[in-house]
Amino acid sequence: MPEPLAPALLASGIVKDYGSGVGLHGVSLSVGRGERVALLGTNGAGKSTLLRIAAGLAGADSGEARVLGAACGTMEARAATSYLPDQPVLFDDLSVLEQLEYVARLHGSRRWQPRAEKLLGRLGLWERKDELASTFSRGLRQKVAIALAMIRPFGLLLADEPFSGLDQAGREAFAALVDEAAASGAGIVMATHQLEYLDRADRCVALAEGVILFDGDATSFDWQQWIG
Repeated sequence: MPEPLAPALLASGIVKDYGSGVGLHGVSLSVGRGERVALLGTNGAGKSTLLRIAAGLAGADSGEARVLGAACGTMEARAATSYLPDQPVLFDDLSVLEQLEYVARLHGSRRWQPRAEKLLGRLGLWERKDELASTFSRGLRQKVAIALAMIRPFGLLLADEPFSGLDQAGREAFAALVDEAAASGAGIVMATHQLEYLDRADRCVALAEGVILFDGDATSFDWQQWIG
């Protein structure tokens, strides 16, 4: 009998202490392949810290986290993880299309052009594909960041307030892209304040002061108290 597949993300007893206070206090979380998890909590609850540890951008003081069975921070885990931070990180000296080509080729995608054209079209960026992102508004830069996160292959998508700055069309396009990624088997963990996304998430996890207070169906939890 074949062994069960490792979850998209498995965090066990994660502790992160910043000195001035504990950022995460023994957080354990499992996210299945194809599962969409909305991560809730007020500012300072530990959402961004958890995402950064899962992305391999920060280390835990104790506990461990794995992506598709590989320890976070290893080459295997990084190759399987796409991370969308709360502020767009772009290559301002490259055009939008050049950025997509660079990221796609960096992750081994040879037939990147059809995917890039589709992404830019859906995000309303096709007409600006040859422009430098340094000239863009916050909302347009966020759309470019989304395209960069989606152009590469991944088994886990970590998104930190990805709807910030987006217009309604952009929010709808991104939510649809996330749904498609989950349908293809990717796990999704999204820190968000957007109520419209919480309604379509498979699961809700609420953090407060570095501790998980709720983990379950969003419809059975008064999550509005954690929005803000």
